[in-house]
Amino acid sequence: MELRRASQDRLLAVAAPRLLSAKRLQALYRKMEEEIENLTKQIAEQAEQRTRARRLMTHPGVGPVTALATDIFLGDPGRFVDGKALASYVGIIPREYSSGGNQRLGRITKQGSPLLRFLWCEAGTHAVRKDPELQRFYRRKLVHKGLGRARVAVARKLGIRLWIMLRDEIDYEEFCRRGQKHQSGAACAGMLDVANGANSHRPVD
Repeated sequence: MELRRASQDRLLAVAAPRLLSAKRLQALYRKMEEEIENLTKQIAEQAEQRTRARRLMTHPGVGPVTALATDIFLGDPGRFVDGKALASYVGIIPREYSSGGNQRLGRITKQGSPLLRFLWCEAGTHAVRKDPELQRFYRRKLVHKGLGRARVAVARKLGIRLWIMLRDEIDYEEFCRRGQKHQSGAACAGMLDVANGANSHRPVD
């Protein structure tokens, strides 16, 4: 009996610090959850107070965090001459390599804001479930380019859409209406036609 009790005492002595550490971690986790919840509420409140952020949130898949970050990081949308300039600024456009008249595209440049790139990628994964044109675009890219590049392509397309909405001061419904003028029968227009000086809504792969 004494040996058993001694063994139990030793086990408790060894396990106590670990149990205490686990309780501290659980308490820390709960505190972090509360702080995240409070920050999320504050961001939602800030987004609701900003006209441009509210406009961006009309696009499927775009929540308060993405809308507020896009509004703040892009600033004046008129400073970008076209969608390619925007994508280059954010760092979500492939590097170009030219040799002997041949052009090859590499990885994205990753210049600009890593937070905005992350948020656009996350928002894009939700948007493709609700936007028919984005969904078709994503499936095409998935077949030809693979998962990673398909997600980046959707994020770039979504980002340019949001920029158009800011620049033209329109919501998602109006964006789609304009797109349908250029593409009869389509559920919604896609990426901006960067080759035409950012003045039309033609889907671009």
